[in-house]
Amino acid sequence: MTSTSDLVIRGGTIADGKGGELFEADVAISGGRITEVGKVAGKGKEEIDARGKLVAPGFVDVHTHYDGQVTWSQDITPSSQNGVTTAIMGNCGVGFAPCRPEDHLRLIQLMEGVEDIPEPVLSAGIPWAWESFPDYMDWLSKRSFDMDIGAQLPHAALRVYVMGERGARRDPSTPEDNRAMAALAGDAVKAGALGFSTSRTLNHRTSTGDFTPTLKAGEDELTAIAAAMHAQGRSVLQFVLDLSTINEDLPMMLRVAENTKIPVSFSITQNDKAPQRWRQTLDTIHEASARGLSITAQIAARPVGLMLGLELSRNPFQTHPSYQAIAHLPLAERLARLRQPEVRKAILSEHATATDDPLFFRPNYDKMYLLGNPPDYEQPPENTLGAQARRLGKQPEELAYDAMLTDEGRGMLYVPFLNYADGNLDATREMLRHPNAVPGLSDGGAHCGIICDASFPTYLLTHWTRDRSRGERLSIPFVVAAQSRKTALSVGLYDRGVIAPSFKADVNVIDYDRLHLHPPKVHYDLPVGGRRLMQQVDGYEATIVSGVVTQRGGKATGARPGKLVRGTQGCKPQFDAAAS
Repeated sequence: MTSTSDLVIRGGTIADGKGGELFEADVAISGGRITEVGKVAGKGKEEIDARGKLVAPGFVDVHTHYDGQVTWSQDITPSSQNGVTTAIMGNCGVGFAPCRPEDHLRLIQLMEGVEDIPEPVLSAGIPWAWESFPDYMDWLSKRSFDMDIGAQLPHAALRVYVMGERGARRDPSTPEDNRAMAALAGDAVKAGALGFSTSRTLNHRTSTGDFTPTLKAGEDELTAIAAAMHAQGRSVLQFVLDLSTINEDLPMMLRVAENTKIPVSFSITQNDKAPQRWRQTLDTIHEASARGLSITAQIAARPVGLMLGLELSRNPFQTHPSYQAIAHLPLAERLARLRQPEVRKAILSEHATATDDPLFFRPNYDKMYLLGNPPDYEQPPENTLGAQARRLGKQPEELAYDAMLTDEGRGMLYVPFLNYADGNLDATREMLRHPNAVPGLSDGGAHCGIICDASFPTYLLTHWTRDRSRGERLSIPFVVAAQSRKTALSVGLYDRGVIAPSFKADVNVIDYDRLHLHPPKVHYDLPVGGRRLMQQVDGYEATIVSGVVTQRGGKATGARPGKLVRGTQGCKPQFDAAAS
């Protein structure tokens, strides 16, 4: 008599996460694990007809900022709507534990400034039912979600917790400070932290304009923390560097890694100011990898693009005096004023002024686009507002102004400010194919009013394997392996990212031909009605977490089998094709 499985996925085209050729097979699941791949004779208590569908492992997103959202919501959207079944938060050195009560606002202002999550949302949503990092983990472990979550220890929170005001104002740490931080870091790994994150970029500031507390942390401080963490078990050092100081900071971070044996993971993008610097950086980490260091480069799947609009955090006219005079008005009232000819004339006669906001600059209309529907993130230079204006004999400011008034004031402009120095994504493709690289930087949960990149996992499949017309594509097996098995391996989650017996039953069933991203739209569904940019996605027939269907036909089922992941899971493989 044939056995009965909890769930059988029938007849799908399997991309198993190992990077090999696609094949057709059934997948049987019981007890939250995959039990059989092939021709499954036994029936399932539940069955999914996957004929003509792509069946892939759940995606592992290693760079998110759901540190606040996981405390007020059990649904980790939008990532859970994009095939992600495990998300790692606590990146870039920002987070909410450890934290003393008197520092709650300080950490909120840092998260608001660095990740554009509004202070009222965080203040209303976070319950602050913890002080230490282990307390935070214990509290989260009692919650359930629509995906698994993993946490890293944020350096800024740790530094302020130990050093107080000295830490916030970036004073050098003392040996006593380092010992205290190291002890707490070791405790964090024992509590299940997957890593430790820090930031050394001038772009990371509090909402009041102060630089992140970790900006100039010394090598002795970082070494003490990393050594203490890695002594307690595998953990990853995740960091963000600044282009202006990368020549000093990258060698230092690699010395920390070499001296402590800790794996490292950091972001690499193409910057307009030095459009070939990414090659040098990848060469450096390739050489370090050849010396035995474990290094992962996190690569964005498309341009990191700013969305500008009247409903969003920034727009091209925000420093124009005539716009500033009405900026406080509700959208409907502002729209009515902006439609008045005299207001339009006044705003267009003025000029943008420089600010110290790292995400606002004098608008360059030769790098500004209308995103379109369906959204096109790889448009040619002739599509820019500057080029269109020259063809029409107009000023580009006129086109930008009128575009934002469309859709009742909800029209958006798109500025690709990283990964688009060449006007195409050829450099991104080369970065994604590097042996030390994984997809990253989706920033799920962050940049609520200016960036909408949590859809990276879907874009990797739609654009890179199917829709790209301006250059070479990538294969489905490569992309699936990159954002499932390879990302899982990079953070020590060895039990997932593969469709094979004994692996965790995190699976996507995808209508590949119908997989489609809609343009970003603003939703007001955060605490106190806070806004965030979201993209509707079509084509996910089912997303399965630990053998339980959490998304079906693009709709949440209400099931929440996801849990807090505490520490490394499974055994490190001797060899893994996806990592090679």
